[in-house]
Amino acid sequence: MSDRLDAVIQDAAGTGAAVDDLWAAAYDELRALARARLWRTGHRTLLDTTGLVNDVYLKLARRRKIHVAHRGAFFAYCARAMRSVIVDMARESQAACHGGAGQKVTLDTDLRASLPAAESDPRRVDEALAALGEVEPRLAQVVEMRYFGGFNEAEIAAALGLTERTVRRDWSRARVLLHTMLAS
Repeated sequence: MSDRLDAVIQDAAGTGAAVDDLWAAAYDELRALARARLWRTGHRTLLDTTGLVNDVYLKLARRRKIHVAHRGAFFAYCARAMRSVIVDMARESQAACHGGAGQKVTLDTDLRASLPAAESDPRRVDEALAALGEVEPRLAQVVEMRYFGGFNEAEIAAALGLTERTVRRDWSRARVLLHTMLAS
């Protein structure tokens, strides 16, 4: 963990920290999060670690300053931006398929097995997560940080000011709810 990031956040208390300063202090940790996230997806995206981190920076750089209370809040903010980048890329990819570059499917009695699982489609997960966020915002935030940000339970607990046990319960509950949403 970077003490430099903590120092940047403390120096900017109340006024908001400059995005460039936060970014410089957290860059290595953000690359590690992006690497973990892309590894879990099986590298099914066109993004690499550097590309994902740089796209997140471009989203954040639109704002000159960000008001964050602690490092966990900053990483939660970055997790939301990673989610947005991944979902946008999935949407663009899907749009390209509708333009005539669609997948060719042969007649097969086991077609369902060859289709991607709903849980691996970031667009479907994003839609289900948005619906969950309307009903249970904290559960949605835990999923966002874990699924899109690559945080572990301890990091999520620290960022949200919860106990690890509460995070585990929220994660379990959210997984059941999302699975039900994605299965329908």
